[in-house]
Amino acid sequence: MKRKLFSELSPLTYKISVKKNILQRKLRDFIQDENLAQTKQIEPLPVSVYKHTSLIHRKLGNTDLTLQENKATNLRIAAPKVSHILIKPNESFSFWYLVGKCSTRKGYKDGVTVFNDAVRPGLGGGLCQFTNLIHWIILHSPLEITEHHHHDGLDLFPDYGRKIPFGTGTSIVYNYLDYRFKNNTKNTYQLIISVSETHLNGELRSDNEQMNSYHIRAKNDYFSRENGQVFRNGQIFRKCIDKRTGNLVENKLIKENHARVVYDTEHLDIKETH
Repeated sequence: MKRKLFSELSPLTYKISVKKNILQRKLRDFIQDENLAQTKQIEPLPVSVYKHTSLIHRKLGNTDLTLQENKATNLRIAAPKVSHILIKPNESFSFWYLVGKCSTRKGYKDGVTVFNDAVRPGLGGGLCQFTNLIHWIILHSPLEITEHHHHDGLDLFPDYGRKIPFGTGTSIVYNYLDYRFKNNTKNTYQLIISVSETHLNGELRSDNEQMNSYHIRAKNDYFSRENGQVFRNGQIFRKCIDKRTGNLVENKLIKENHARVVYDTEHLDIKETH
């Protein structure tokens, strides 16, 4: 029998583990003294690098619709804390540094969270959609992703109007599972975020035209049955193209998926493995 982790022994040990992780992260940030972006500018920078919109109310299995409404509330609270942030040369973007800890006092509500391979309500739930949006945008830029967590090994929800490849999502927990990227270029960048009735909208802007364009594609995507369990498999590649010549600069494998499917697999086309 697999031995339980300290955090799995009881609700109390779980809370102790969370507080320990939060304190460790604060201490590490203090020691490293990373140059985190904190300056905002209302006026947009002149060049639009990439835009993306994400539907807020999505069909997520049998998830309670109230949690979807609460997610929309959480996104509306968090969006202004990030929007119009400037990421100058040698600065790093930290989601939790800007957004801060979620609390009922700030107006956050219970939304969808993932815990121990299951979906459950949690305060501030749904903010991973925010970092999903940012991550997808940053993948289309020369900015360097320095911290990215994923619900690795799990395919949580069936595809429903999916616009971006499976495996490009994010997992965040205040503050020790963060989403961060660094500006190692000579340009300044700016994230502009807004929330409409139906969508979370994001745009990355810059003070200069970009030399390259980026294209994300999924390949070899299929479902397999292994030892009685169904897995989602596939690869995600990022192409970098020189905008002046059209030449391929790089074609890089950025993610390889092998995720256990946790929803009903009855209608999936599954490849049997032996």
